[in-house]
Amino acid sequence: MPNRILVVDDEPSIVTLLSFNLEKAGFEVLTAETGTDALQKTKDNRLDLIVLDLMLPEMDGIDVCRKLREEGILVPILMLTAKDDELDKILGLELGADDYMTKPFSPREVVARVKAILRRSHHADAMAQQRLSVGDITVFPENYEAIFKGKQMTLTPKEFELLLYLVQHLGKVLTREQLLNAVWHYDFAGDTRIVDVHVSHLREKIEADTRKPQYIKTVRGLGYKLEEPANDVKSL
Repeated sequence: MPNRILVVDDEPSIVTLLSFNLEKAGFEVLTAETGTDALQKTKDNRLDLIVLDLMLPEMDGIDVCRKLREEGILVPILMLTAKDDELDKILGLELGADDYMTKPFSPREVVARVKAILRRSHHADAMAQQRLSVGDITVFPENYEAIFKGKQMTLTPKEFELLLYLVQHLGKVLTREQLLNAVWHYDFAGDTRIVDVHVSHLREKIEADTRKPQYIKTVRGLGYKLEEPANDVKSL
């Protein structure tokens, strides 16, 4: 069964262009022109990914993304924006978008980004059957699930992949560039802030005090490392 992509944009020419290229690449494509229609089609259909324009009538892409995540719908989102505005990009990522592209864009690059996001999702599904634990965090790679203090965590696909990679490299210093390559799999032209945004999200979900993190530590000038909380470290 082909992966099903929802393309959401109010410009018919862009919808036609993206639909043609995605279908040519073997995807099944649904379309929506408004945020309201996008929400309804997401609820009515099994989707593998959403290509979501930021500027939409009735309800913009930011609000669509927010509502989907609030309702626990974690389908990957590739956000499109005509604005080269850092705040819009960061806000979209903070609300749970997995990636973004700025218009004008190459349709071939959109297809490549879609494939990369789906490839990561499929890779996670095919991981070895195992469970990994650090402190109160338990990660189940085969189920794409994480538990914190006995409760299931609500994570976007990217947040899960980042958490899993940190857990798999417990105690190791990982540069932002390493994390970009490992989790996103392609160059972000030096924009390592996407890593910082996702780390911030994870901290909000696992740290008692985000100003004094016990799990995800910042290594100044380098990146991050995941550690066992001090009160969980057992002495001999």
